[in-house]
Amino acid sequence: MFRDEAGRALATLIRLVGDFDLAEDALQDAFAVALERWPKEAPPANPRAWLVNVARNKAIDRLRRQVAFRGRERQVAHEIELNAPDANDVVDSSVFDDDMLRLIFTCCHPAFAAEVQVALTLRTVCGLTTPQVARAFLVSEEAMAQRLLRAKQKIRLAGIPYEVPEREALAPRVDGVLAVIYLVFTEGYAATSGDDLMRPDLAREAIRLGRLLETLMPGRGEIKGLLALMLLHDARRAGRATAAGDIVLLEEQDRSLWDWRQIGEGLVLVEEALRQPGPPQSYAVQAAIAACHARAPNYADTDWKQIAGLYEVLLRIAPSPVIELNHAAVMSMVDGPARALDLIDALAARGGLDGYDLLPAVRADLLRRLGRRDAAREAYLEATAATKLEPLRRLYARRIAELERGEPLIAEIRR
Repeated sequence: MFRDEAGRALATLIRLVGDFDLAEDALQDAFAVALERWPKEAPPANPRAWLVNVARNKAIDRLRRQVAFRGRERQVAHEIELNAPDANDVVDSSVFDDDMLRLIFTCCHPAFAAEVQVALTLRTVCGLTTPQVARAFLVSEEAMAQRLLRAKQKIRLAGIPYEVPEREALAPRVDGVLAVIYLVFTEGYAATSGDDLMRPDLAREAIRLGRLLETLMPGRGEIKGLLALMLLHDARRAGRATAAGDIVLLEEQDRSLWDWRQIGEGLVLVEEALRQPGPPQSYAVQAAIAACHARAPNYADTDWKQIAGLYEVLLRIAPSPVIELNHAAVMSMVDGPARALDLIDALAARGGLDGYDLLPAVRADLLRRLGRRDAAREAYLEATAATKLEPLRRLYARRIAELERGEPLIAEIRR
C-alpha cells in the first residue's frame, strides 16, 4: 500500500498543508496508524482517502504543538479541514493524478537549477530515498540532502505556487518533468540498491505519469519518445529475472515472456517521435535503440551496427559518461572487446563515473572475453564493492567463480 499510494497521497497533502516536511511527517504518522489498526480491523474501502484524512488530522496536531504557528493555528487548521476529503468519501482518482502533476510542476519551477528540480521531485513525489537520488546524480548523500533541504525552504519562503501552470508557462518546465519521469522509471527498471533487481511499482508509476503528460501536452516528440522508451524497456520485465530474483542476461532471456502488446505500442510511438520536425530528441533516440532490441528475433540477430550508430547520435545531442559507457559496450559487439576496452579505459581515466559499479563491471566483462582472467576477477571484485544491489552482487560472484574454476568464457554481461 505504501508503494502504491504514498506518492499520490503525499501530493494531495502538500496541496492541503502547503509544506513539504509537514506533509511527509504527517503521512508517515498515518501509515503508522494503519500498521496498528489494519491488522485488527478491515482495511478501509478507499485506503488512499483514509490515509489523506488521517494524515490531515496528524498535520493539524503537529501545527498545534508548534509554538511558532499558534497565531495562525485556528485559521490553518480550518483551511486544512475544509480542503481534505473525508475518509469515507469516494474520491475520484483524477483528483490525486492532478495533485501529482501539480507537485511535479511545482518541483520543476524555473527558479531551481535543473538538477535540483529533478532531485526534489524524485525524493518527494516518487518516494526515492536520498541515497538513491544521490546515486542518480553521482554525488554524496550529504551533498544531496543539503540540496533538497534548500529547495524545500525556497518553495516555502518564496511562496512558489502549487499548481500546473498555464499552457504558455509549461514549456520551460517540461525538460525537468521529463527527466524526473525518466529517472523514476530507471530506478524501477534497475534498482540502485536492495534485494530486488526491479521495482515494478515505480516503473508503472513513471509510465502512468508519462501518459498523463502526453495527454496534457499532446503531439510533443520528446514526450512520445520517453513514453516509447519506457514501454519498450518495461515490456521485457518478465524475462529479466528468475523466480529466485537472479538476473537473466539479455542474451539468455526467453523472448516469448516479453509483453508484445506493449512493444507494439512502443514501436508506434517511436516512429511518431522520430517523425517530429526538428533535430532528434534524446529520448526518441534511446527509444530507437530499445526498438532495435525489440525487433531482433533473437540476440544473435541484433543489429549492433545500427545500435552503435544511434549511440553516436546520442553522444552528439546528449553527451554523458553513462552514454559513453553504453556506447563502448555496444562497440565491443561491432569491433571486438579490445577496441571497447580502450574506450572504457579512456573513459575511466577522465573521471566522472567514480564509484559507478557498471564501469568496472563492463570492464571486467571485456577482460574476461579477452582471456585476461586475473584482471577480470579484480574488476568484478571492484564492481561488487561498488554496488548495493544484491542481484548484481550474485551475478558478479558467479562470474568470479567461473573464472576461478577456469570454465570456458561465455557471452558478455548485458543487463
